Amino acid sequence: MKRSTDTHPKYDANTAVTSLLLGMDLAVTVDTLVCGVHFPADTDPADIGYKAIAVNLSDLAAMSAVPNWAAVSLTLPEEDKGWMSEFHRGMDELARRHGIRFPLGEIGIGPLTITLQLYGHLPHGHALRRDAACPGDLIFVTGTLGDAGLALAARFSTEKIHISQKHGAFIGRRLARPTPRVEEGILLRGIAMAAIDISDGFAADLSHITDASGLGAIVEAERLPLSPALRELPDRDRAWRFALSSGDDYELCFTVPPERREALIKTAKRFSCPITQVGHMVKRPGVQVLDRNGKPFLQEGGYQHFAETDSEGPC
Repeated sequence: MKRSTDTHPKYDANTAVTSLLLGMDLAVTVDTLVCGVHFPADTDPADIGYKAIAVNLSDLAAMSAVPNWAAVSLTLPEEDKGWMSEFHRGMDELARRHGIRFPLGEIGIGPLTITLQLYGHLPHGHALRRDAACPGDLIFVTGTLGDAGLALAARFSTEKIHISQKHGAFIGRRLARPTPRVEEGILLRGIAMAAIDISDGFAADLSHITDASGLGAIVEAERLPLSPALRELPDRDRAWRFALSSGDDYELCFTVPPERREALIKTAKRFSCPITQVGHMVKRPGVQVLDRNGKPFLQEGGYQHFAETDSEGPC
């Protein structure tokens, strides 16, 4: 892959050309973050920059791609050099960690919106896809689920949710600065069959795999990986609902044939996070979530993006 040496966007350039090495596929993803929809208006600009990179990296991770370079389009209500400096600082922190270059960018005046396109590469024919799951595949997830949703609920819900100071800081970081599982996605090549990143809620995103593969899934609620913050909730059913339906986790959900389970367990020793088997793929369409008694717990559902508030900020 031919790379630019630029680490910050060139806002006077809106086209670029690159070439791929023989035997490599190009992976491309794009995401838009809108103030008041995807993040509160008073969000730290460094966190916004960091998250703009993170959500795109998570998409590439689900394809098992190595990130290379990016293009960013940014609109601001007015020119604010201090805000821009902090935004770039957050973006640069994660971009440097993954070797991402910015050969081009565009900036304009308007409601605060960030659109970022990220490019990566991987060996030809080795991309993880949503439509490749098979009946009997085991369903795994990385990390823990529901933390970002709990952070949003603790801050904005009209219903009081008590979170300890220690756990409040943890879930706040999980919302503001999620960890894209890039290395994990790369290591899953040759082991996982299908994969997706969890952005809209585990149940909703798993349904994208089942729909694309023409299959269904059975999930055991008690197997869902919960952080200490969610385990602290007095209502376990409510904790499960956060894990199943709230978004912004940016973990990976993937399927693995039973005969590759041991290979996965061995490979997962190199992961930066734990993995958890939460269910299996079946021929019957739909996602079934069963409680401890084997009864249906929750119908398919997903994340409703952040609802606009009266928080002050540059939206």
